[in-house]
Amino acid sequence: MVKIVVDNDRCNGCETCVNTCPVGVYEIKDGKSVPVYVDECLVCRACEAQCPEGAIQVIE
Repeated sequence: MVKIVVDNDRCNGCETCVNTCPVGVYEIKDGKSVPVYVDECLVCRACEAQCPEGAIQVIE
């Protein structure tokens, strides 16, 4: 099972994860990234690699 942790103190709501994720795991809510569809995650870690603030951690 995959767990996605978003550090809300670091997330600036830039939508990079939303635009990078190939399966649409993320949505922006209240100006922060929220992993809504975690079960769809492919564990490609593109969101983790592309986040300019280093706010996303994908844990297997």
